[in-house]
Amino acid sequence: MTQTMIGIVGGSGLYDIPGLAGAEWQEVETPWGAPSDAILVGELGGVRLAFLPRHGRGHVHSPTTVPYRANIDAMKRLGVTDLVSVSACGSFREEMAPGDFVIVDQFIDRTFARDKTFFGDGCVAHVSLAHPTCPRLGTACREAASAQGVHVHDGGTYLAMEGPQFSSAAESKLYRAWGADVIGMTNMPEAKLAREAELCYASVAMITDYDSWHPDHGSVDITAIIETLGANAEAARGLVAALPGKLDAERATCPHGCDRALDHAIMTARDRRDPNLVARLDAVAGRVLAAR
Repeated sequence: MTQTMIGIVGGSGLYDIPGLAGAEWQEVETPWGAPSDAILVGELGGVRLAFLPRHGRGHVHSPTTVPYRANIDAMKRLGVTDLVSVSACGSFREEMAPGDFVIVDQFIDRTFARDKTFFGDGCVAHVSLAHPTCPRLGTACREAASAQGVHVHDGGTYLAMEGPQFSSAAESKLYRAWGADVIGMTNMPEAKLAREAELCYASVAMITDYDSWHPDHGSVDITAIIETLGANAEAARGLVAALPGKLDAERATCPHGCDRALDHAIMTARDRRDPNLVARLDAVAGRVLAAR
C-alpha cells in the first residue's frame, strides 16, 4: 500500500485552496529549475495535499514559459501520487457550455516551444500515451465535481495550443473538425511529463467560452471569461475539498499501470547512460534506474 498524496495544479482562476490543515508554502528545489511558485502543502480530509498555482500567484507565467518539468518533478519529490490538473478551456461543442466541466481523457498536442520530456541523449525512454489520463482518478474527479452541482462531461479530447493568443476562426473550425472537444494552452506537456514521472494524472477542463467557431459567439470575450472563471473556481475548490473522500488515505498499485509507466520504457544500456542526466532523474525515475 502507498500513502496517498493528492497534487493539484491550478490554472487560471484557481490560485489557492482554503481549508488545508497545517498549510504552509514550501519552496522546492529541482534539477530542472524552480517550479512556477512555492507549493502549498497541508492536509485535507485526512489526506495529504499539495497545491501549485501553474501560472504562479499573480499569474506571472505565460502558457509557454510555465516550468512544466520543474513543476512535475517538485510534485513527485514531495510524494504526490495522484495529480489533478484544473484548467480553463474553450469549448468546440454546443453541449459543452460555459460553466460545464469536462473530465479529459485524450489530447492533441499542438505546442512547439516547450521541453516535453525528462529524458534525452544519454538516457532515452519511451512511455505509452495511448491513454494519457488515469481512469480511476478521473472517476474520482467526476464524482467530486458532480457533487458540486456542476454539469460534468465524462470524457473529452483536449487540444493543447501554444498560445498566448487565442485561435483564429479558421483554426477553431479546423480543430473542431478534427474531433477535439475543448482547447487550452497548458495540459501539454504536463500530461506527458506526469506519465514519465509515473504519476496518476487527471485533467479537469473548466469551460469558459466557445472559442471562435460558434456562430453566436464569434470571438473569445475576455470579460465574459473572467466572469465565468469566478464561478468555475468556486466549483473547483469544492471539487478539491471532496476529492479526499473519493481517494483513500492508502491505496494499492494503480490498476491502470500509471505508477509503473517506466517499467519497460528506458532503452539506454546502463553502461551508456549519462551520469549527469541520471542524477537529474532521481525523483522522476529513481525507482527504475536504481533497479536496472
